[in-house]
Amino acid sequence: MRKKVLIVDDDPDVIMFITSLLESGNYKMIVAKNGEEAMAKVKEDKPDLVILDILMPKESGIRMYRGLKTTEYLKNIPVFIYSGISKRTFLRSQATLAEFGGEAVPEPEAYIEKPGEPEDILDTVRELLYQGSSSS
Repeated sequence: MRKKVLIVDDDPDVIMFITSLLESGNYKMIVAKNGEEAMAKVKEDKPDLVILDILMPKESGIRMYRGLKTTEYLKNIPVFIYSGISKRTFLRSQATLAEFGGEAVPEPEAYIEKPGEPEDILDTVRELLYQGSSSS
């Protein structure tokens, strides 16, 4: 069965870049342009991997990530953050949300700052999809 990858980014160029990188992998790609749309698709399609941007309209990647990792039946879906925001800044935002009564969440399974090298992105996707942490 083909692995499902949800790509969440508001930049059409980034979506096209990642989609073209993954085309040769025989993945089923699902696309969402913001966190709100993406959460609906996660619940509907239960992807094997989420590639997530941080800064987006409507629901940000910060909130979406928190929603994924604090929802019992979604928390085991690996999340690969691909963003222009540094990992340190992202982790600080998660810690701040936890201080204000939110649940602490684990670090994402992978994090690459934009612009990432195509080989690094592909290697990360393969590693996350075939490490056995998610199945469909």
